[in-house]
Amino acid sequence: MKTYHINAQELAGEAQNLRVGDRVLLTGVIYTARDAAHKRIMQAIRECLPLPFDLNGAIIYFAGPTPAPQNMAIGSCGPTTSSRMNPYTPTLMDLGLCATIGKGERSKEVYDAIVRNKGVYLCSIGGAGALAAQCIKSCQVIAYEDLGCESVKKLYVEQFPLIVAADCTGENIFDKGKQQYKLI
Repeated sequence: MKTYHINAQELAGEAQNLRVGDRVLLTGVIYTARDAAHKRIMQAIRECLPLPFDLNGAIIYFAGPTPAPQNMAIGSCGPTTSSRMNPYTPTLMDLGLCATIGKGERSKEVYDAIVRNKGVYLCSIGGAGALAAQCIKSCQVIAYEDLGCESVKKLYVEQFPLIVAADCTGENIFDKGKQQYKLI
């Protein structure tokens, strides 16, 4: 397992080098989107409407941050369960999305989309939202403000700690972990 310091805008080119279990310290622009925002993004795609951000090479963090306390860019910003976004992720990856950040297992369809598009699935630590917030230097609502904490936000992160949970070779940390403890 290696540790990579990666600029978010270069992740698409680096994703092919990442392997399950590698650590990534990510710096750059990422976007938050949860269930409700994903539904609206998919509706915009179906209706050929403009999207809130360019999907090409983008990274979506499945999070709904809390309001920012004084002197902070954001409140607690931990990951939400990624499986709720499984119905949307393959389409978004086929349209250029490079990576998703969340927690927990993904569907076979998502893993297949990661391989097909040479992308990556990164996990953040659940329950450590206050710690993650320390790496977030700016936060701007860019779409669907009416969704509150589930609005789409543009974040600038510095040295945001992540773990490669699924790589473009088809490996994922969840199956790999189960194999370690499987009885013969």
